Amino acid sequence: VPQAPAFSTRLFEEAEAAEEVEVAAPVEAAPAYECISKEAILAAPNTIEIGRVWDPLGLAENAGPETLAWYRHAEVKHGRVAMAAFVGWWVVGAGIRLPGQLATDLDFASIPSKGLEAWDAVPGWGKVQMLLFAGLIEFHDELFHSRRGTHYLRGGIPGKNMVPGLYDPLGFSDKASEEAKAKGRDREIKNGRLAMLGVAGLYSSVAIEGSVPLQPPC
Repeated sequence: VPQAPAFSTRLFEEAEAAEEVEVAAPVEAAPAYECISKEAILAAPNTIEIGRVWDPLGLAENAGPETLAWYRHAEVKHGRVAMAAFVGWWVVGAGIRLPGQLATDLDFASIPSKGLEAWDAVPGWGKVQMLLFAGLIEFHDELFHSRRGTHYLRGGIPGKNMVPGLYDPLGFSDKASEEAKAKGRDREIKNGRLAMLGVAGLYSSVAIEGSVPLQPPC
């Protein structure tokens, strides 16, 4: 019986052996960045008011570092908006007005003193301009986070403003120590949380009469 050449048999055996070798699964490369840790985010600000982190839904416990950094960044921004809204509501209610006109045939002095009524008095295009301006700030904040600093999801500080001239245009914080800056961020978060509650109370008192005890008409 004719036999196959020895080199052919060897090649066939090597091919079978190669097929039996298990191909190793590709190993995912570790990210080149490191997001701020959950522990660092939850450690500030302090919780002396209630003695623990107030998180009844467990959102922080079930979130990863990047998700929690995004939560904190959003919280700081919402707090800033709420602080500005609360001050604006109070200023209008106190009767303080800018000189001149808000729009054609609409003087600032003629704006109603109640918050939502004042907003309703603003022309539609005026509201669009405000929303577009806020959108531009948000867009450039994300852009400058990526190009001029470390993004808050890549190890940067959540809530840090990156739009030039928007916050502290005179540079008072430039010479502050890192400890002083950290205390300032903690105070901002707490004041922002209080302002969010305050604005929610003002809106509720207008939308649902009698929903906020002792709240005068606003």
